[in-house]
Amino acid sequence: DGNWFVWAIGDDGTIYGTKDYVEGQVYLNTQVWAVISGAATTEQAKKSMQTVQEKLATEYGLMLCAPPFEKTPRDVMGSVVYNAGIKENAGIFNHTQGWGVMAECMLGNGDRAYEYYRAAMPAAYNDRAEIRQLEPYVQGQTTYSRYSPRAGNCRTSWLTGAASWSYFSATQYILGIRPVEEGLLIDPCIPSSWDGFSATRQFRGSTLHISVTNPQGICRGVKEITLNGTILDGTTIPAKLLQTENEVHVLMGR
Repeated sequence: DGNWFVWAIGDDGTIYGTKDYVEGQVYLNTQVWAVISGAATTEQAKKSMQTVQEKLATEYGLMLCAPPFEKTPRDVMGSVVYNAGIKENAGIFNHTQGWGVMAECMLGNGDRAYEYYRAAMPAAYNDRAEIRQLEPYVQGQTTYSRYSPRAGNCRTSWLTGAASWSYFSATQYILGIRPVEEGLLIDPCIPSSWDGFSATRQFRGSTLHISVTNPQGICRGVKEITLNGTILDGTTIPAKLLQTENEVHVLMGR
């Protein structure tokens, strides 16, 4: 609808999620998956994720939708049964946070991706545990958003896909170390303030000791990858070149 993707079309032709729709106007999943799937053009992807930042981003994570549902019929959106700012009714549904991180990384926005990751990361609340109200090492299913008087409270621990998506988005998109058919792709999308990082990856029977340096302070862009002293072409390390132990140096740059 100009700056974001709608989220549903009813049997009667009603379009839900337009700028004229008051409740649940913007839905997170349709924005992030349009980017992740590749369905969105570059321009559409940038616009939809900017809308996510403007309308769904909070200090505690990305809301699933906004504004909350109050009068929408239950057969259209079942989450209207929840209080505003809780769970699927404009709450922060934590396993979707990784999708927002992935989408921003795919657009090269490392600063924003890490901002979203930190907002939903349990350990980020170690010095203010009274807000989150969960163990600092546990992901919760849902966090109350700004539409709730209990904003920041997190609920339903140990019962969520948030942990796996958090790990997946951090390792394969922020650090950018992900397996592909040909081998191991390394394409970091990190905060511009990071001067690099190191990681050890077990991959197809081999161990890779990876060091990444970021002298230009950029978010994304690989200038050179060296495997055991040999400069490679591209950003994928071919599996056939791997030894039992491997030293990998990645130089970020444009």
